[in-house]
Amino acid sequence: MATQPEIINGTQELPLETVRGEIHFDNISFTYRESHKIFDGFDLHIPAHHTVALVGATGLGKSTLLKLLLRFYEVDDGQVLLDGHNIRDLDLIDLRKSIGLVSQDVFLFEGTVYDNILYGRPEATREDVIAAAEAAEALEFILKLPKGFDASIGERGLKLSGGQKQRISIARAVLKDPPILIMDEATSSVDNETEGAIQRSIERISKGRTTIIIAHRMSTIRQVDQIYLLDNGRVEEQGTHEELLALDGGYAVLWKLQTGERDDKKNGRAAAAAIKPNNKKASKCLD
Repeated sequence: MATQPEIINGTQELPLETVRGEIHFDNISFTYRESHKIFDGFDLHIPAHHTVALVGATGLGKSTLLKLLLRFYEVDDGQVLLDGHNIRDLDLIDLRKSIGLVSQDVFLFEGTVYDNILYGRPEATREDVIAAAEAAEALEFILKLPKGFDASIGERGLKLSGGQKQRISIARAVLKDPPILIMDEATSSVDNETEGAIQRSIERISKGRTTIIIAHRMSTIRQVDQIYLLDNGRVEEQGTHEELLALDGGYAVLWKLQTGERDDKKNGRAAAAAIKPNNKKASKCLD
């Protein structure tokens, strides 16, 4: 209890209704303790009300960017800007109220379906909760439960499938109605049918807000406004799905591997080599 927090709260208020959702990672550097440097002079600008995706190999800092935006960690150098405000200056409660997070590891509380969705905005009405569940394509399976919204889900939702837990988590974020929505590997451990339902709900709820999607399943992000391929602490490629396929660089390799158009069993390093900075095709988009 006597330990002083490393993250110091800012004093500048940021009323939720004024947040547009423009995000800028401005020349940031960051290193985890006793680790190699994740970012060194990294720069990325996400316009307000855009839906973007971050892709790339595991361990390259995609989720780290989101943790820096939420101020779970502090950048070593540079700054993270929200609507032009340095997030270090912002009140932490205001900052985190403006962001909704749906992560790969969904955390649900022991209790009812209703209570777990309501956690996103405790003052919401029952009608609001039902509308959020419908937007997240969770309403159908909820109504089939023995007690519907009042069904007990068990500790950490053990009575629900992975896809059902994900959709409750999305409903919770929808109910919160934040100007910024983060989907961190939200479809990584679900079947194709559930992935389709989650994808439809993402398309529906991302309108009018800034949405950041981290995905290894490329099918989830085909329709986003902009895709960023990260490698070596920088953006190696950026563009729409069609533009990156035409570029025929690292993103195209990842897409072909997932769709079965390319078989790299004989050379497992082909995908990694395709996104190295010295790959001419992969770096054209940065010229």
